[in-house]
Order: sequence, then C-alpha cells, then structure tokens
Amino acid sequence: MGQGEVSARGSAMEGDCLSCMKYLMFIFNFFIFLGGSFLLGVGIWVLLDPMGFREIVAANPLLFTGVYVILAMGGMLFLLGFLGCCGAIRENKCLLLFFFMLILFIFLAELAAAILAFLFREHLTREYFSRELKRHYQGQNNTDVFTSTWNAIMTTFDCCGVSGPEDFEESLFRLLSPSKMVPEACCQRNSYLGAGSVEQCVSGSVAFRHNKGCYSAMVNYFETYIYTAGALAIVVLTIELFAMVFAMCLFRGIQ
Repeated sequence: MGQGEVSARGSAMEGDCLSCMKYLMFIFNFFIFLGGSFLLGVGIWVLLDPMGFREIVAANPLLFTGVYVILAMGGMLFLLGFLGCCGAIRENKCLLLFFFMLILFIFLAELAAAILAFLFREHLTREYFSRELKRHYQGQNNTDVFTSTWNAIMTTFDCCGVSGPEDFEESLFRLLSPSKMVPEACCQRNSYLGAGSVEQCVSGSVAFRHNKGCYSAMVNYFETYIYTAGALAIVVLTIELFAMVFAMCLFRGIQ
C-alpha cells in the first residue's frame, strides 16, 4: 500500500468525521433554536395581553420579572441556535467563531456566578434576611422593588416574615403603619374566613395569618428540586463544553 493511498484514506476518514460532526452540530443547534423560538413565543404572547393575562402577571412582581427572564433566555437561545445551525451547515468560519465566543461567554458567566454564590454564601443566612426586612420593608408600597418582591414571596409561599411574624416588631413597617402588627401579605386568603379576616389579621389575630417563616418555607420548597437543579446544571455545562469543542474542531477542519 503506497504512502499516497494511506494519505488519501486518512483524508477521506477525516472528511467523514467532519461531515458527521457538522450534521450533529446542526441537529443539536436546531433543537436549541426551536427551544429559543418557543420561549420567545410564550414571552411575546404574554406581553401582547391575550384575554387580560398581562394584568394577572403584572399583579405579581415575580411573574412579571419571570416574563422578561423568559424573553431574555429565549432570545439568547434563538441567537445561539441560529448561529450554530448556519455556521455548521454553511461551514462559515466567522459564524462558528462567533458561536464559540458566545458559548464561552455564557460558560464563563455561569462559572463566575457559581464562584460569587460560594464567596457570598454568608449573606444568604436567616439573620441577614431578617435584618434587611426590618430595615427596608414598607408594607403595601408596590413602587418599591424590595417591598413588592417580599409581598410576592409571602403570598406565593403562604408565609410571614423571614422567621415568622415577629420579624415585623421594631421594623420600618411598624413605624410606617403603627396600627398594624403584620402586613396584609401575611394574611390567609381563604374566602370562608369572611370579609373582616384581613382587619383581624393585621391587628394581630394569630388565627387569620400565616405563622411560618418564609426562610423555612422556601428552603423546604427548593430542597425538593436541589438535586434536579444540580444535575441539570452539570448537563448544561457538559453540553456547552462539547458545543465549544465541536465548534472549534469544525472551525479548524474547514479549509
């Protein structure tokens, strides 16, 4: 077997590998493109106000913020999938390089977020949140982001304060509303309690308010999903690494 034949066979195998990698990358990015399109569609559908749905979302700050998070994620995935598909199928080195740089940026941002979360983990203690709640929570002021966020948390998780209703003692909320022991967000929302239940709740009646703290409620809630979230994070990081390797291999293989 001559050296030329061996070289030709090696070139053919290399070409087959690059072709396989190209189509795998196209299929992978096509699904990313579809996912981004779906998220963009959902976000735009909500913002276009179908059947008054926008008012429902706007009433809950967490949901309202979530819509824009969905739009941002959808736009990023849409762009990522588009660049990957076009770069792979057209064998465009410029698009592949841009795709690689975008993936690298996302990967480094996720890594930086994980490092910052580890470094500032002491700020996620019960005492820290209690101190901030006493200093900044105002009650029914929906123009204040801190206050509206806490109202949404207490309403969503059926809780009151960080450790409990006692967190509102000697707080800014009590200075602004001396006649109220707890804010309305702490009150139970069951219709059978009657119209006067909110007044009895804010005046200090234990029977008409939520008595568990939001810190414990949220920890218990997220503990259910912590392993799923961790596994998903590992899968996402692995996919990003493979995407970068595929993009760079395809970039170098294009003549």
